[in-house]
Amino acid sequence: MTSTDEFRARARAWLEQNAKPFDEAADYDLEGTAVPLEESKRFQKALWEAGFAGITWPKEYGGQGLGAAELIAFSEEAADFELPTGPFVIGLGMPGPTILELGTEEQKKRYLPPLLKGEEIWCQLFSEPSAGSDVAGLQTTATRTETGWIVNGQKVWTSGAQHSDYGAIIARTDPSVPKHSGITMFIVDMRHPGVTVRPLVVATGHAPFNEVFFDDVEVSDDAVIGRVGEGWAAAVVMLRHERVTIGTGTRARSNPLGFDSLLELARARGLDRDPAVRRRLALLYARESALGAYGRVLHEESMAGVPIGARGSAAKLAGAEQALWAADLAQDILGADLALGGADLERVAMAIVAAPGNAVAGGTNEIQRNIIGERVLGLAKDPGVDRNTPYNKLKLSR
Repeated sequence: MTSTDEFRARARAWLEQNAKPFDEAADYDLEGTAVPLEESKRFQKALWEAGFAGITWPKEYGGQGLGAAELIAFSEEAADFELPTGPFVIGLGMPGPTILELGTEEQKKRYLPPLLKGEEIWCQLFSEPSAGSDVAGLQTTATRTETGWIVNGQKVWTSGAQHSDYGAIIARTDPSVPKHSGITMFIVDMRHPGVTVRPLVVATGHAPFNEVFFDDVEVSDDAVIGRVGEGWAAAVVMLRHERVTIGTGTRARSNPLGFDSLLELARARGLDRDPAVRRRLALLYARESALGAYGRVLHEESMAGVPIGARGSAAKLAGAEQALWAADLAQDILGADLALGGADLERVAMAIVAAPGNAVAGGTNEIQRNIIGERVLGLAKDPGVDRNTPYNKLKLSR
């Protein structure tokens, strides 16, 4: 038995003892909020104490110091269980890896261990009402003071802000230079009295996102992630981690639009022997397998020091299109039952309604195609008429 096999067996044994097995009949929790926050924190701490949190992160910052093989092994075993770790997904997948890559030694030692141990929750503060796909057009400002910076502005579509202790925010620190140049990334205290969080209700009736307002919020000089004025480069790093996190996650059995779930729906309706349905289910299985294999390649290359770059956008795009494709298949399998069915179909109905959001969150499919075309395929860039114009000379709708 290899060391990875031993790790997998230990992970399976721990999960069977400490986690709840996936239950097809359980209520579908789109937001991951059915479990009390304190219970999620206790579970994350237990996960870390058992050696299954921060699997590939360095030991000196609270991680396990292992490789991609162990990370993939744990993810595959965890797919059979309901892990109440939703509040930590953003921090562990985006701000955490960015601090690990760009942060100071003090930032790594201060913020990474509490994140892994479930003691602190993080969010990502990028999008704004007038800066969605064009994130560099942000209007939130950070003004220099004698002791640090004062942040003012608004962010939107922020997942988990209502639970967060800290956030990674990008703000404009120099409006006299082109928009991509005068940006800085900061660590911001979400409990500061100048921070206001308001929930945003989406089509499913849930409120997984928030709008966040910053009114004279103080941040110190040691809260800068990376360097002053190089926030766009830091944002690109975080977006890379975000797209890999979104696009390469192991598909849990709890996914209502996954192969296992849709196969059961087809069987329950006697459609598993219909040639057209069988062909589409087979294609769904192949697509899931291909996406999983691509995710493993990216994880292994990342651990080996191979730059992933814009290929993370390919994973994100594939994952978003997969959700839409599977939603179409689910609707065809269910037919009128989707509208007339009872509570037993709520899981898949909610997932179908939520599926288009995957094509927007983390950068639209159109943006991902632009990135792939320009940075992977080497195609010509779209014309950027405002790319070299100082930000304070641009005509903006405010």
